[in-house]
Amino acid sequence: MIIRRVSFDHPDAVKLNDEVQAEYHVRYGDGGDATALDPADFEPPNGVYFIAYDENDAPMATGGWRAQDTNGEGNLDGDAEVKRMYVVEAARGRGLARRILAALEEDARAAGRLRMVLETGTKQPEAIALYTSSGYEPCGKFGYYRHYESSRCFAKPL
Repeated sequence: MIIRRVSFDHPDAVKLNDEVQAEYHVRYGDGGDATALDPADFEPPNGVYFIAYDENDAPMATGGWRAQDTNGEGNLDGDAEVKRMYVVEAARGRGLARRILAALEEDARAAGRLRMVLETGTKQPEAIALYTSSGYEPCGKFGYYRHYESSRCFAKPL
């Protein structure tokens, strides 16, 4: 696998984003993640978007981070928010999500961010297992879904 930085509106990023949104809809029945995202959110130094490609240059996994600071949605100064972590079904179980997450943490740390944060939901037990096994701990709720009972927020110091 080769991990490459791409723009959030790159065709492969759009394709994988459509797939993850469809999966969110199946799990939650709500049409997908309604969090507002802008391609500029993922442009260095305020964020990054990665895609892992296989040996045939097929996109297999994705994830990004965007800078967040103290706001009315519960973020703190220095936060780097993980967004759109996803592995295509055929590539699951190979450690790709863990590799993407490590690359995101390294990039956010290099950009001077202080804490990696993320929001997931109770219908994504695989995600919760990945994050907790990677050193993330529950934190105060933040973001678009902070008032939802099914929302779970995690943080890890960088």
